[in-house]
Amino acid sequence: MQRIRSCEVSQQIGNTIRVQGWLAQIRRLGGIAFVVLRDGWGSLQVTADAAALAPIERANAGPESVLEVVGQVQANARAPGGFELVTPRIEVLVAVTEPLPVPLGRALAKAKPNALLDHAPTVLRDPTRRAIVQLGAAAMAGFRRGLVARGFTEIQTPKIIRAASEGGANVFALDYFGSPATLAQSPQLYKQIMVGVLERVFEVGPVFRAEPHATVRHLSEYVSLDVEMGFIEGMHDVIAVLRETLVEIVDALAERSPLLELLGAELPVVPARLPELDFVAAQELVELATGERVVGEPDLAPAHEAWLGEHARREHGSDFLVVTGYPIAKRPFYTHPDPARTAHTLSFDLLFRGTELVTGGQRLHRYDELVAAMTRAGIPAEPMAGYLEAFRFGMPPHGGFAIGLERLLARLLHLPNVRMATLFPRDRTRCFP
Repeated sequence: MQRIRSCEVSQQIGNTIRVQGWLAQIRRLGGIAFVVLRDGWGSLQVTADAAALAPIERANAGPESVLEVVGQVQANARAPGGFELVTPRIEVLVAVTEPLPVPLGRALAKAKPNALLDHAPTVLRDPTRRAIVQLGAAAMAGFRRGLVARGFTEIQTPKIIRAASEGGANVFALDYFGSPATLAQSPQLYKQIMVGVLERVFEVGPVFRAEPHATVRHLSEYVSLDVEMGFIEGMHDVIAVLRETLVEIVDALAERSPLLELLGAELPVVPARLPELDFVAAQELVELATGERVVGEPDLAPAHEAWLGEHARREHGSDFLVVTGYPIAKRPFYTHPDPARTAHTLSFDLLFRGTELVTGGQRLHRYDELVAAMTRAGIPAEPMAGYLEAFRFGMPPHGGFAIGLERLLARLLHLPNVRMATLFPRDRTRCFP
């Protein structure tokens, strides 16, 4: 008999079927027990009498035991989903006889964050934790779908590289067969090279930042959704593609409405035009509102981003705000300066509900200007020879952006810590499980 998945059971009313999964719960009511079976697609209720339940009791099988059930599908408006399995024959495939390190279900809400992370191999089985993973998959699918429809090609770039892709010292160094190398801080250099090959490219992949942080918004390894595009007229061409990409991501998430409802999440509305604010003007607003001296600082602090997020909600009714024109001192060497004010750049950050979600902008594309920028930044040319070759032989005006997947999920789902938005987080102290 072919195995039926839980998501297919509603189509089998009146039929006898075979299902397999994990024992999530047993609820007893008099001489009847309601066995909740969970598989990779959902769960279903099995109504069992004492005789049918006997194999579970003989094996002393507790939560997360692996079961096979053969039974008849019967419509029942009071059952979850409107159906249940009756007259079941239950077989215990794997009996779990010890308590879980962290109980699943309602008890999970009382568990300490470190316990959730330490025991992720079993905690991730809980429907609320599974839903986060599934929504992350939906966001990546929407990202890919929208870009492919706009002529972009997906690429995969190396994660072991010779020189820091973003500059600075916050890299994971490693020995590459006797030569020094690092883990890539981003695919930036390679996606720029590929603009000279395919013109429009994107990548979904891990990036690595060896920053000695201990905040609720940073990870040492996270998933970056990267985009780069050639023959742009300016930075606003990049912002326009970013907006279209956000629409596709939100649409893909909307297709998983049961998961959003389970987590109590509210999707944002992407406005027809993303509201914008110049960096200096943003600082002036923060300073005026808070009385804190911030004008002249090279970046926005998290508290300032949060204030600007509230400002965007009040003034524009938007969960999004684009802040443009960041100082050149806080942007990577490849960022194009603003010709009108050379201390600032043709770059932007997108704030989502008061947190930086996206960094992007226009890049330097002329070889001489790029080499001069590297010299000013103290970046040697020799390790960058392959990168520079693409510019020596003709690169068009181009730009791009990167979205942090875990930050997107954390803000979307109102998670208290970005570590809850990834499977097995890596940070300053955690490299397990």
